[in-house]
Parts: sequence; C-alpha cells; structure tokens
Amino acid sequence: MPNILIVEDDININNLLCEVLTKSGYECEQAFSGTEAKLLLNMKENAYTLVLLDLMLPGASGEDVLKEIRKKGKLPVIVLTAKDSIDDKIGVLTDGADDYITKPYSPTILLLRIQNIFKRLDNSTEVLKYKDLEVSPSRGTLSGSNKELELTKNEMLIFQHLLNNQNRIVSRDELMTILWNNEEYITDNALTVNISRLRSKLEDFGYPNAIETRKGQGYILL
Repeated sequence: MPNILIVEDDININNLLCEVLTKSGYECEQAFSGTEAKLLLNMKENAYTLVLLDLMLPGASGEDVLKEIRKKGKLPVIVLTAKDSIDDKIGVLTDGADDYITKPYSPTILLLRIQNIFKRLDNSTEVLKYKDLEVSPSRGTLSGSNKELELTKNEMLIFQHLLNNQNRIVSRDELMTILWNNEEYITDNALTVNISRLRSKLEDFGYPNAIETRKGQGYILL
C-alpha cells in the first residue's frame, strides 16, 4: 500500500489530508515542519511512495526539503501551496517537483493527480537506448561507460521525447507542452535551462553535440 508523507504546518489541513488519503486506501504519515520532514526522510529512507509538500513551513522551507529529496533520488513530490506566482511554480518544477497545486484545491483533484503520478510510474519501467547509453525513465537515470547520472523529471521528459523523435526537429512549443501540459507553466527560460542541463549531462558521457539547436525551428537529437 502506498505510504504518503504529508508535510504541512497547518494541523487542520494536515489532518484533513491524512483523513482523505486514508479513506482512499493510502497510508499516511505527517510532518508539521520542514525540519521534521527532513528528519523523517533521513530516518525512514525508502519508506515513502510520495510526498505532499507545502512550501511555507517553519524550520526548513519546502524548497529546501524538495532539494534534499532530489539529492537522494526520484521520490515523487506534489507541492501544495498558497504561493501562486509563475516564478514560484517554475522554480519548484525546475527543481524537480512532479506537480504543483495551489490552495484552495479540491480533494478529488488532488487524488486524481496522485493516481496519475502512480500510473506514470507503473508505465515507465522500460529501459531505452541512446547510442551506448541506457535510459531508465522509472529510475530517472542515464547510464554507460561505468557511470550513472540522474536526470530531473523535466530533463527525462525532454530526452524521452527527443529520443522518440530522433533525427526529427522538435519545436520548443511541442517540448513545453510535453513538460507541463498547462500553458500557465510555459516559459522560454525554463525550457532553455532544462535543455542546457541535459546537454551538459550528455557531454559527461562523451556526446557534447547530441542535441542540436535549429534556429527558429527547435531541437534535434542526433
């Protein structure tokens, strides 16, 4: 049974979330500060299936908790927050959050988002190949040459789409739709940052020119 960690300092909201999750067949544990969340994540490594994370927390911030999670692996994170600026959304999505929901929100919508993440994880066990590299969407890794590098969720989505369309030009709009599937998250800068990081990781494996920019058209994986 999936075990979900709720990181929310408002006791009433935290308890309500736990009640909703329990009624829907999930197990849940509760943390009421960023510091407590970090402690639980360190003490119970691999115990959680997903984290629901507020950003405005006492102790360590939600952003700090997210960065700590991403240092250790690909544990799915849904951010639940009153922060609704585009910069906030882009920041945490770029840092590796799997979804971003602003308060107030419908419990039904939240449950659907959780189900979608679990469904995606179940369907992403296939290992893909790019030249002599193995690409594992479920683990979020590139491996080859006796080393392994982690990709963020967005980097993997970009690379998978480019790989599935290898030797075809993929437009920026197409990639941004794949990334967020919601126009409020689309910015040129966020896509450029993710492409740059992905190029750097491919270069670490000896493929410095794997992703080529076609001016005014998009990108192509060679």
